[in-house]
Amino acid sequence: MKLEEYDYIVVGSGSAGCTVAARLAEDGHASVLVVEAGGSDRNPLISIPLAWGLVFRHRLFDWDYWTEPEQALNGRRIECARGRVIGGSSSVNGMVYARGIAQDYDGWRERWGLEGWDFNGVLPYFQKSESWPKAGHGGRGNHGPLHLTELQPTDPLVPSFLEAVREAGFGRTDDYNGSDAVGFGAIQATIYQGRRWSTAAAYLRPALCRPNLRLRTRALAMRVVIERGRAVGVECIVRGKRQLLRARKEVILSAGVFNSPQLLMLSGVGPADELARHSIPVHAALSGVGQNLHDHLALEVRWERRDESPLRRALRIDRAARAVLQAYFFGNGIASTMPLGAIGLVRSRPELEHPDAQLLLGTAPLTAKPYLNPFVRPYVNAFTVKGMLVKPESRGRVRLRSADPTQAPMIEQRLLSAAPDLRSSRVLLEMIRALGSQPALQRHIARELAPGPSVISADSMEAYLRSTVSTLHHPVGTCRMGSEGDEGAVLDARMRVRGIDGLRVIDASGMPEITRGPINGPVIMMAEKAAADILSG
Repeated sequence: MKLEEYDYIVVGSGSAGCTVAARLAEDGHASVLVVEAGGSDRNPLISIPLAWGLVFRHRLFDWDYWTEPEQALNGRRIECARGRVIGGSSSVNGMVYARGIAQDYDGWRERWGLEGWDFNGVLPYFQKSESWPKAGHGGRGNHGPLHLTELQPTDPLVPSFLEAVREAGFGRTDDYNGSDAVGFGAIQATIYQGRRWSTAAAYLRPALCRPNLRLRTRALAMRVVIERGRAVGVECIVRGKRQLLRARKEVILSAGVFNSPQLLMLSGVGPADELARHSIPVHAALSGVGQNLHDHLALEVRWERRDESPLRRALRIDRAARAVLQAYFFGNGIASTMPLGAIGLVRSRPELEHPDAQLLLGTAPLTAKPYLNPFVRPYVNAFTVKGMLVKPESRGRVRLRSADPTQAPMIEQRLLSAAPDLRSSRVLLEMIRALGSQPALQRHIARELAPGPSVISADSMEAYLRSTVSTLHHPVGTCRMGSEGDEGAVLDARMRVRGIDGLRVIDASGMPEITRGPINGPVIMMAEKAAADILSG
């Protein structure tokens, strides 16, 4: 078995892995290796924003994970898209950027005892990561590697939606990532000069010019090697050959919310009964590994449009080809952006102190694709408003399917398993329909396609939800942080694995509780903070 040695080994080149590896390599002294199971992110489908729908629908550059049959969702298996490519999920996500709200992080300190993770503690790391062109107010950063763009509406539906928001009594905000997070505003996206701006583009690729940073692709991590209570390396399969990679200082798992707990358990760190079930020797019996899985639940209302969508006109095959070339070579045009209109945090009940849901306008359905009559028919001229429960109570788990690291983990999301989530989903569904009934939107609506006019009773709405709700692809929590004495905590406040020296988990699995909004930005912040902690000693 070939032996290589580095100071730090980072498993996974996703949102967290790219960030932490680039920062650890900055001083030029420590040697850093990034191990990535996927391949190159140079495919144009990744870089062109509008191509995201194709990437998502066909599960390109993806682990192709699915849940076990979900009891509360009529036994459906739910797809769990996760990036298997340089850049990880930041190379295949919908590119919407959100910090969440200050109370999310203050709650981490108050409820979970995580000192330094309150909003004042994490704000400098958001600022360090961001390059926001309107910085200067609201605590935004403008010198970081992560370039952000405010999507400019090209569809008349967008101003009509924002007028409907006003008619329905919701507020507006100029910057939902600034000091006024509640209300509707223009979407901020990880797009730069008309291209997707993943963490591979923002952090890893510029850092690879340093001689102390290396990237190994097509390398599947099998287990962390633990000797006498310390992580000393990673065993991998690299292009069919087994390799042992030694770490002088630390092994850092940034493999994501499904693969990081899987790797811990394969390495003998996890619930004792789960390890015994697969005859894996125990190095640290941590009951919380794989537990606390939760995600933003997504539902939608879809309407057929009266007026022709600009995107639908542009997706005729000859026009679409020109748009793609324009985006790829010049970074502008309709393919250089996303068919998203506005986003806003809302309260499903007026008595709530903080918002528990989010609404997102999609100016085209996910089925949108190029067409050419009469050979390929156009997609249905429709738009959607997606509702998201951003503070769900349902909790799932990740378990081992096998001691074979090439086998996918068992994922049980248990969406809608908590009764409050079902009640809030029904309220959210009614809220979206009420928004669609406002005069400003009615002039665009021909008819409701889903749930459909027949779905009006509580029972029929519940049936619709159980047959259609899905994940929003923001899973967190399976190796959560916690304070001393918290038996379910896998990590301490410095993201170190309890009971094992030289081992950290730095990714979304460390979140004790999900933030209100897409998690890519918060995960990058967490990696910035953890890297600074490592470098400070």
